[in-house]
Amino acid sequence: GVAKARADHITISGFEGGTGASPLTAIKHAGSPWEIGLAETQQTLVANRLRGRIVLQVDGGLRTGRDAVIGALLGADEFGFSTAPLIAAGCIMMRKCHLNTCPVGVATQDPVLRKRFKGTPEHVINYFFFIAEEMREIMAQLGFRSVEEMVGRVDALDRQPAIDHWKANGLDFSRIFAQPNMPADVSIRHNERQHHPIEKVLDRTLIAKAMPALERGEKVVIDSPIRSVDRSVGAMLSGEVAKRHGGAGLPDDTITVNLSGTAGQAFGAFLMTGVTVNLVGEANDYVGKGLSGGRIVVRPPANSIIVAEESIIVGNTVMYGATDGECYFRGVAGERFAVRNSGAVAVVEGTGDHGCEYMTGGIVVVIGQTGRNFAAGMSGGVAYVLDEDKSFAKRCNLSMVDIEP
Repeated sequence: GVAKARADHITISGFEGGTGASPLTAIKHAGSPWEIGLAETQQTLVANRLRGRIVLQVDGGLRTGRDAVIGALLGADEFGFSTAPLIAAGCIMMRKCHLNTCPVGVATQDPVLRKRFKGTPEHVINYFFFIAEEMREIMAQLGFRSVEEMVGRVDALDRQPAIDHWKANGLDFSRIFAQPNMPADVSIRHNERQHHPIEKVLDRTLIAKAMPALERGEKVVIDSPIRSVDRSVGAMLSGEVAKRHGGAGLPDDTITVNLSGTAGQAFGAFLMTGVTVNLVGEANDYVGKGLSGGRIVVRPPANSIIVAEESIIVGNTVMYGATDGECYFRGVAGERFAVRNSGAVAVVEGTGDHGCEYMTGGIVVVIGQTGRNFAAGMSGGVAYVLDEDKSFAKRCNLSMVDIEP
């Protein structure tokens, strides 16, 4: 499905990796081996003649060059490493990533603990040099000159019973090693560049109309409709602002964009200082992702029959990783509102579960009810919550925050 929708990249993530913030039950018992998912994905894409247009990445417990070689032979173009490089940088796997108490300063905002971080880029570079060296040795044994040649060559994998146990006698790996019976001209690795009509996205129009502001600093007001297929609206415009005026951006409200309709994913992503976006309608997930000083206002139409304070106006994971700026929502937000907010200000009329998760700075005002697990992992910033029925304490995660009347 995602391949037919012209996705460029698919990641197969195995059950072995993951963040130290995960519950132990999830770490031990959730998910499946990446080998199974990767093999099935490769076979399905090849059988449907879609493999050439997709970059397949695999991750989840990769540790060695041998792991990467096996991933390539099963069909992966790219390989994700996380836990092992973190250990090379100093992580000791205390599994306290969500508590702000990492004793070696890797996953914490505490300035005292951060001083304990002793990792250097050279440690991580060294680790990957060893990975590459092991891969080259194995490739030489198999007769491959490049990683590209290896991708999808399941026939080069040899099966050897590593465990002599009666429980292993009935295991059948034939489906993992299966190869679709396709003509030789059907690609088994990524080799095509898909055409995406980037030149037609809404931001191109916004940039053209905002030229007086970008070039001369004049105030500009832009009116436009918006549809759900218009994704990341404001991101390219903000890129132009940053390119021409640096991180400081423009004076407030230099560029005002008035939109009406339903915004697609990541509306107002990375919005820069000086850009204000007003939306009359609604927006999907990831509104204000990486907000960088801009202002976002979302409200229902004046003639709408919905009760705004009881209706969802923006989706999940709003303001993910916001560092600066303002958001005002006339309605309720979905789950994980203001996750990892580190400096932005937001006003909303209610949130779903896990609001203000991992928040380290900024201000959030919730004029309504929240969902469960509010403020989980919140190590900074302030949240003001309207608690008319005195039930907020039951929905707030008090492991790292205190409630004041």
